[in-house]
Amino acid sequence: MSRATNAVASHRRKKRMFKLAKGFVGDRKNHLRLTSGAVMRALAYNYRSRKVRKREFRSLWITRISAAAKINGISYSKFIYGLKQASCELDRKVLADMAVRDPNSFAAVVGFAKKALV
Repeated sequence: MSRATNAVASHRRKKRMFKLAKGFVGDRKNHLRLTSGAVMRALAYNYRSRKVRKREFRSLWITRISAAAKINGISYSKFIYGLKQASCELDRKVLADMAVRDPNSFAAVVGFAKKALV
């Protein structure tokens, strides 16, 4: 009886792994044992970093809004509370972009929030 190696499936698995390792440096791109560990680690970092990116962007937006609010004479927390009181639906991404690109309209929004606080 001849030896069954399951060659097609194993070749496909290796090919898939090496495709994921495209761009890796050294033996990590063309030796299966090194490649599999490197790819698994890279995929884990990739999954984690997709979550971290959202966290970092929100932090950046808050920093930008805070700086622009301080320029307009109000703290970040009071500004956000004023927007909530005024039932303003602008999110932090839009507010941060407005603070950077269009300070005049951001100042108008700050005035709107200040009015809602009184």
